[in-house]
Amino acid sequence: MIKTQPLSGLKIVVTRPRDQADHLAQRINQAGGQAILFPLLEIHPAADTAELNRQLAHLQAFTLAIFISPNAVRYGMDAILSLEGAAKILSTLKIAAIGPGSVRALREYGVHEVIAPPTNFDQATFDSETMLAQPELQAVAGWKVLIFRGDGGRALLGDTLKLRGATVEYATCYRRSKPPLDINILLAERPDAITVTSSEALGYLFEMLNEQTKKIILPMPLFAPHERIAQAARQLGWQSVTTTRGGDEGLLSGLVAWAENDIKN
Repeated sequence: MIKTQPLSGLKIVVTRPRDQADHLAQRINQAGGQAILFPLLEIHPAADTAELNRQLAHLQAFTLAIFISPNAVRYGMDAILSLEGAAKILSTLKIAAIGPGSVRALREYGVHEVIAPPTNFDQATFDSETMLAQPELQAVAGWKVLIFRGDGGRALLGDTLKLRGATVEYATCYRRSKPPLDINILLAERPDAITVTSSEALGYLFEMLNEQTKKIILPMPLFAPHERIAQAARQLGWQSVTTTRGGDEGLLSGLVAWAENDIKN
Protein backbone atom coordinates (compact mmCIF):
# COMPACT_ATOMS: atom_id res chain seq x y z
CA MET A 1 0.00 0.00 0.00
CA ILE A 2 1.41 3.40 -1.00
CA LYS A 3 1.64 5.87 1.85
CA THR A 4 0.37 9.22 0.64
CA GLN A 5 1.52 11.05 3.79
CA PRO A 6 4.76 9.36 4.83
CA LEU A 7 5.86 12.29 7.02
CA SER A 8 2.66 12.29 9.07
CA GLY A 9 3.28 13.41 12.63
CA LEU A 10 6.85 14.60 11.99
CA LYS A 11 8.12 18.14 12.44
CA ILE A 12 10.89 19.06 10.00
CA VAL A 13 13.03 22.19 10.32
CA VAL A 14 13.61 24.11 7.07
CA THR A 15 16.60 26.42 7.41
CA ARG A 16 16.69 27.93 3.92
CA PRO A 17 16.44 31.75 3.67
CA ARG A 18 12.79 32.68 4.04
CA ASP A 19 12.27 33.61 0.38
CA GLN A 20 13.60 30.20 -0.70
CA ALA A 21 11.87 28.06 1.91
CA ASP A 22 8.32 27.89 0.58
CA HIS A 23 8.76 25.12 -1.99
CA LEU A 24 10.42 22.66 0.41
CA ALA A 25 8.00 23.57 3.19
CA GLN A 26 5.04 22.92 0.89
CA ARG A 27 6.43 19.55 -0.18
CA ILE A 28 6.95 18.53 3.47
CA ASN A 29 3.42 19.59 4.37
CA GLN A 30 1.98 17.76 1.36
CA ALA A 31 3.72 14.62 2.60
CA GLY A 32 1.92 14.96 5.93
CA GLY A 33 4.73 16.57 7.89
CA GLN A 34 4.87 19.95 9.57
CA ALA A 35 7.54 22.29 8.22
CA ILE A 36 9.10 24.59 10.82
CA LEU A 37 10.70 27.64 9.22
CA PHE A 38 13.95 28.65 10.93
CA PRO A 39 15.87 30.66 8.29
CA LEU A 40 19.54 30.66 9.26
CA LEU A 41 20.52 33.30 6.70
CA GLU A 42 18.96 36.51 5.44
CA ILE A 43 19.46 37.73 1.89
CA HIS A 44 19.90 41.41 0.99
CA PRO A 45 20.84 43.38 -2.12
CA ALA A 46 24.56 43.94 -2.62
CA ALA A 47 25.85 46.76 -0.44
CA ASP A 48 27.87 48.30 -3.30
CA THR A 49 26.45 47.97 -6.80
CA ALA A 50 29.03 50.08 -8.65
CA GLU A 51 30.94 47.07 -10.01
CA LEU A 52 27.72 45.23 -10.83
CA ASN A 53 26.45 48.25 -12.76
CA ARG A 54 29.74 48.45 -14.67
CA GLN A 55 29.46 44.80 -15.67
CA LEU A 56 25.83 45.11 -16.69
CA ALA A 57 26.61 48.11 -18.86
CA HIS A 58 28.69 45.74 -21.00
CA LEU A 59 26.48 42.66 -20.66
CA GLN A 60 26.04 42.40 -24.42
CA ALA A 61 29.76 41.58 -24.66
CA PHE A 62 29.38 38.41 -22.56
CA THR A 63 28.72 34.99 -24.06
CA LEU A 64 27.34 33.25 -20.98
CA ALA A 65 25.72 34.21 -17.67
CA ILE A 66 25.73 31.61 -14.89
CA PHE A 67 23.42 31.91 -11.90
CA ILE A 68 24.69 30.17 -8.78
CA SER A 69 21.44 30.15 -6.78
CA PRO A 70 17.80 31.26 -6.82
CA ASN A 71 18.91 34.41 -5.00
CA ALA A 72 21.40 35.10 -7.78
CA VAL A 73 18.53 34.72 -10.25
CA ARG A 74 16.29 37.07 -8.31
CA TYR A 75 18.78 39.88 -7.83
CA GLY A 76 20.69 39.30 -11.05
CA MET A 77 17.64 39.14 -13.29
CA ASP A 78 16.05 42.17 -11.63
CA ALA A 79 19.22 44.11 -12.40
CA ILE A 80 19.37 42.84 -15.98
CA LEU A 81 15.71 43.65 -16.67
CA SER A 82 16.30 47.23 -15.54
CA LEU A 83 18.65 47.70 -18.51
CA GLU A 84 17.53 49.40 -21.68
CA GLY A 85 17.24 46.75 -24.37
CA ALA A 86 17.27 43.91 -21.83
CA ALA A 87 15.10 41.64 -23.98
CA LYS A 88 17.48 41.94 -26.93
CA ILE A 89 20.51 41.24 -24.73
CA LEU A 90 18.86 38.17 -23.19
CA SER A 91 17.97 36.84 -26.62
CA THR A 92 21.66 36.44 -27.50
CA LEU A 93 23.09 35.62 -24.06
CA LYS A 94 23.54 31.97 -23.10
CA ILE A 95 22.10 31.28 -19.63
CA ALA A 96 23.19 28.57 -17.19
CA ALA A 97 22.09 27.62 -13.67
CA ILE A 98 23.41 25.03 -11.27
CA GLY A 99 20.34 23.63 -9.52
CA PRO A 100 16.64 22.99 -10.13
CA GLY A 101 15.62 25.84 -7.85
CA SER A 102 17.57 28.29 -9.98
CA VAL A 103 16.14 26.82 -13.18
CA ARG A 104 12.65 27.17 -11.73
CA ALA A 105 13.38 30.78 -10.76
CA LEU A 106 14.63 31.59 -14.27
CA ARG A 107 11.44 30.19 -15.78
CA GLU A 108 9.48 32.61 -13.61
CA TYR A 109 11.40 35.38 -15.38
CA GLY A 110 10.52 33.90 -18.76
CA VAL A 111 13.93 32.30 -19.38
CA HIS A 112 13.33 28.73 -20.56
CA GLU A 113 16.49 27.81 -22.48
CA VAL A 114 18.90 27.11 -19.64
CA ILE A 115 22.13 25.11 -19.54
CA ALA A 116 21.79 23.05 -16.36
CA PRO A 117 22.43 19.60 -14.92
CA PRO A 118 19.53 17.25 -15.64
CA THR A 119 16.83 17.48 -12.99
CA ASN A 120 15.91 13.79 -12.82
CA PHE A 121 17.44 13.60 -9.33
CA ASP A 122 19.36 10.42 -10.14
CA GLN A 123 22.55 12.24 -9.33
CA ALA A 124 23.65 13.05 -5.79
CA THR A 125 24.27 16.77 -6.01
CA PHE A 126 23.87 19.96 -7.96
CA ASP A 127 27.14 21.88 -7.62
CA SER A 128 30.02 23.42 -9.53
CA GLU A 129 31.43 20.00 -10.36
CA THR A 130 28.14 18.88 -11.89
CA MET A 131 27.80 22.14 -13.80
CA LEU A 132 31.31 21.82 -15.20
CA ALA A 133 30.50 18.32 -16.49
CA GLN A 134 27.76 19.61 -18.80
CA PRO A 135 28.60 19.17 -22.51
CA GLU A 136 27.80 22.82 -23.30
CA LEU A 137 30.62 24.03 -21.02
CA GLN A 138 33.45 21.94 -22.41
CA ALA A 139 34.51 24.09 -25.39
CA VAL A 140 34.39 27.63 -23.97
CA ALA A 141 37.69 29.03 -25.26
CA GLY A 142 37.20 32.68 -26.15
CA TRP A 143 33.93 33.01 -24.22
CA LYS A 144 33.27 35.84 -21.78
CA VAL A 145 31.45 34.45 -18.74
CA LEU A 146 29.67 36.41 -16.00
CA ILE A 147 28.88 34.45 -12.82
CA PHE A 148 26.07 35.93 -10.73
CA ARG A 149 26.50 35.09 -7.04
CA GLY A 150 26.48 36.42 -3.49
CA ASP A 151 29.40 37.88 -1.59
CA GLY A 152 32.09 35.21 -1.68
CA GLY A 153 31.81 31.54 -2.49
CA ARG A 154 33.78 28.75 -4.14
CA ALA A 155 36.12 29.64 -6.99
CA LEU A 156 36.14 26.21 -8.65
CA LEU A 157 33.60 27.04 -11.36
CA GLY A 158 35.31 30.23 -12.49
CA ASP A 159 38.83 28.85 -12.17
CA THR A 160 37.99 25.78 -14.26
CA LEU A 161 36.31 27.81 -16.99
CA LYS A 162 39.43 30.00 -17.12
CA LEU A 163 41.56 26.90 -17.57
CA ARG A 164 39.31 25.96 -20.48
CA GLY A 165 40.06 29.29 -22.14
CA ALA A 166 37.19 31.51 -21.01
CA THR A 167 37.41 35.00 -19.50
CA VAL A 168 35.45 35.02 -16.23
CA GLU A 169 34.06 37.79 -14.05
CA TYR A 170 32.00 37.53 -10.88
CA ALA A 171 28.90 39.69 -10.49
CA THR A 172 28.11 40.13 -6.80
CA CYS A 173 24.39 40.86 -6.78
CA TYR A 174 23.38 39.99 -3.20
CA ARG A 175 24.82 39.47 0.27
CA ARG A 176 24.07 37.15 3.17
CA SER A 177 23.74 38.01 6.86
CA LYS A 178 22.94 36.15 10.05
CA PRO A 179 19.50 36.98 11.47
CA PRO A 180 19.06 37.23 15.25
CA LEU A 181 17.62 33.85 16.23
CA ASP A 182 16.89 32.08 19.52
CA ILE A 183 17.55 28.35 19.48
CA ASN A 184 15.13 27.92 22.38
CA ILE A 185 12.25 29.06 20.17
CA LEU A 186 13.12 26.23 17.79
CA LEU A 187 13.44 23.69 20.60
CA ALA A 188 10.01 24.69 21.91
CA GLU A 189 8.57 23.32 18.64
CA ARG A 190 10.04 19.89 19.48
CA PRO A 191 11.31 19.18 15.95
CA ASP A 192 12.10 15.67 14.76
CA ALA A 193 14.69 16.48 12.07
CA ILE A 194 16.62 19.36 10.52
CA THR A 195 17.41 20.18 6.89
CA VAL A 196 20.46 22.34 6.12
CA THR A 197 21.40 23.47 2.62
CA SER A 198 24.63 25.43 3.11
CA SER A 199 27.80 25.07 5.16
CA GLU A 200 27.52 28.72 6.20
CA ALA A 201 24.05 28.15 7.64
CA LEU A 202 25.23 25.00 9.39
CA GLY A 203 28.05 26.93 11.06
CA TYR A 204 25.63 29.60 12.26
CA LEU A 205 23.33 26.95 13.74
CA PHE A 206 26.25 25.43 15.62
CA GLU A 207 27.29 28.85 16.95
CA MET A 208 23.90 29.16 18.67
CA LEU A 209 24.38 26.04 20.74
CA ASN A 210 25.63 25.86 24.30
CA GLU A 211 26.54 22.68 26.12
CA GLN A 212 22.92 22.07 27.16
CA THR A 213 21.34 22.65 23.74
CA LYS A 214 24.06 20.58 22.03
CA LYS A 215 22.73 17.57 23.92
CA ILE A 216 19.35 18.09 22.22
CA ILE A 217 20.32 19.29 18.74
CA LEU A 218 23.38 17.18 17.90
CA PRO A 219 21.56 13.82 18.22
CA MET A 220 18.73 15.13 16.02
CA PRO A 221 18.71 13.67 12.46
CA LEU A 222 20.17 16.18 10.02
CA PHE A 223 19.66 16.06 6.24
CA ALA A 224 21.90 17.86 3.73
CA PRO A 225 21.80 17.80 -0.10
CA HIS A 226 25.58 17.73 -0.46
CA GLU A 227 28.30 15.56 1.05
CA ARG A 228 30.41 18.65 1.78
CA ILE A 229 27.72 19.96 4.14
CA ALA A 230 27.13 16.53 5.63
CA GLN A 231 30.83 16.06 6.35
CA ALA A 232 30.99 19.46 8.05
CA ALA A 233 28.03 18.46 10.23
CA ARG A 234 29.75 15.23 11.29
CA GLN A 235 32.90 17.14 12.16
CA LEU A 236 30.86 19.51 14.34
CA GLY A 237 29.40 16.58 16.24
CA TRP A 238 26.07 15.72 14.62
CA GLN A 239 25.46 12.04 15.26
CA SER A 240 22.92 11.17 12.55
CA VAL A 241 23.65 12.85 9.22
CA THR A 242 22.12 11.86 5.89
CA THR A 243 23.36 13.09 2.54
CA THR A 244 20.39 13.28 0.20
CA ARG A 245 20.19 13.81 -3.52
CA GLY A 246 20.19 17.39 -4.75
CA GLY A 247 17.47 20.00 -4.56
CA ASP A 248 14.23 20.10 -2.59
CA GLU A 249 13.01 16.85 -4.15
CA GLY A 250 16.21 15.13 -3.09
CA LEU A 251 15.78 16.38 0.47
CA LEU A 252 12.16 15.27 0.50
CA SER A 253 13.09 11.80 -0.79
CA GLY A 254 15.69 11.47 1.95
CA LEU A 255 13.20 12.51 4.61
CA VAL A 256 10.58 10.07 3.34
CA ALA A 257 13.08 7.19 3.25
CA TRP A 258 14.11 7.98 6.82
CA ALA A 259 10.51 8.18 7.99
CA GLU A 260 9.50 4.92 6.34
CA ASN A 261 12.60 2.87 7.10
CA ASP A 262 14.00 4.20 10.37
CA ILE A 263 11.02 5.66 12.18
CA LYS A 264 7.90 3.68 11.30
CA ASN A 265 9.28 0.18 10.80
